[in-house]
Amino acid sequence: MSTELSRRQFGTAMAAGGATPPQRRPNLVFVFSDQQSYDMLGSSGNRQIVTPELDAFARDSVRFRHCVANSPLCTPYRGILLSGQHPLRNGAVENDIRMLPGRGKYFGEVLRDAGYRTGYIGKWHLYGGNRVRPIPAGEYRYGFEGTFLSNNCTVVFDENRAYYWNEKGERQRYGDWEPYAQTRQAEDFLDRQGSDPFAMFLSWHPPHNWAPVKPPAKGPEDGYGAPEEMLRLYDAEGIRVRGNCENTASHRRVYCGHMAMCSSLDHAFGRLMKKLAAKGLAENTIVVYTSDHGDTLLSHGFRHNKMRPEAESIRVPLLVRYPGALRPRTSDLLVGTLDLMPTLLGLMGLGVPETCEGQNLANAIHRGADNTVESVPLFLLNLDWRGVYTRRHTYAFDTSKPGGDALYRDSFFRHPENVRWNCLYDRERDRWELRNLYGDAGAARVQRRLHEQSLTWMKKFSDAGLPHDTLLRAAMSPEDLELRKQGTFFQQRSGILRGQPSALLAQAGGA
Repeated sequence: MSTELSRRQFGTAMAAGGATPPQRRPNLVFVFSDQQSYDMLGSSGNRQIVTPELDAFARDSVRFRHCVANSPLCTPYRGILLSGQHPLRNGAVENDIRMLPGRGKYFGEVLRDAGYRTGYIGKWHLYGGNRVRPIPAGEYRYGFEGTFLSNNCTVVFDENRAYYWNEKGERQRYGDWEPYAQTRQAEDFLDRQGSDPFAMFLSWHPPHNWAPVKPPAKGPEDGYGAPEEMLRLYDAEGIRVRGNCENTASHRRVYCGHMAMCSSLDHAFGRLMKKLAAKGLAENTIVVYTSDHGDTLLSHGFRHNKMRPEAESIRVPLLVRYPGALRPRTSDLLVGTLDLMPTLLGLMGLGVPETCEGQNLANAIHRGADNTVESVPLFLLNLDWRGVYTRRHTYAFDTSKPGGDALYRDSFFRHPENVRWNCLYDRERDRWELRNLYGDAGAARVQRRLHEQSLTWMKKFSDAGLPHDTLLRAAMSPEDLELRKQGTFFQQRSGILRGQPSALLAQAGGA
């Protein structure tokens, strides 16, 4: 489905949208949080969250109402974002797997080869296996050969423990709330930019739940904390939880902590935008704000934060500002993670590699053609479900098969509600997805149509819906597979696959 947008087509598309093409190639600042649902911004209609900087930014941006994480889990999302490929192609099939090299076809590599100075700051989570190690320079940085400052993946954000690896491979403590320190690193990057175009990715880990030094009283609120000045913005007694979440004191504390983290990101984002303006770079820079996936925040009684097909897990913010080229508006265009790389390259006037499996939606965005996309594919390979998202419906079905070792599901998920993936929601009539229409006779026609769309997407990706156990046995080294069974793979395994999963499955006769 990927297409290339030549420079002439790019100029024509912008002229059609009523804008004048820029004189220089645009810069790119791509900012993304971790585990922030669409509804956790004031600009999305949340009247109790405090996000003035992002709300002001949204008024100058294209605000997408339907941006969806195709695969709502950290490593799969990052793999899709930076490769433009399905996990069966890039190898990022679950957390802590090392994505395969890009050989010049990945996002950072395309930008680098086009003459962009690249920078990556913050959470990475693509190096696989043991999380506590630096990412060495070379092919596993996937084109980010300029500034590269990351801690790979941690769940400690406080000033006393948060750290990163410097370019010498040395571990250095931030000495501040992690997003604030990372934003200073991003500001330093901007200070060093000259005439060459640049592309900087800033990946914040909050509002992901974390491991505070002094967690609150035992309960589900554990892991949701923020700097005191941000916590003071909220009162747990007056917090309104989602309409699909039980309204308890402990749940309200979860919401307070989560929203306080979102407010801290808002503060950091405001600083970054002020720096961009002060440097005179704002007018020729595409700025993106989004998140890798959402947080269910105990909606539907789920004890896990993501990996679900429900809206709170898959639907994320997407704000894109490009002064003089994109008219600020609210867009109903459907956008998935797979579409981000080809679309942004299209907006930048760069060619899209033929390996990209999403759509270049740049022309549709310029023309305001919001009906261009009918459905967005959904999949989570490690939990064996597939589906689709449309403007009105969400559909998912369980692809698991009886038997097998269930290496991931049985060892990680202990609550029965977390392994029921079959669902069909009519979000137009059921905002909080309280009524599951899967198997309902009155919804049979809709279910058939959405199931056929799901199968069409699976065919495009050469996804036979095989159990994840089958995939792991084909692609993972025997040593890592054994560590995985023992439950120590986060700490010990290499995370290196034997090759491309889709190719290995085909060789084994499983695709």
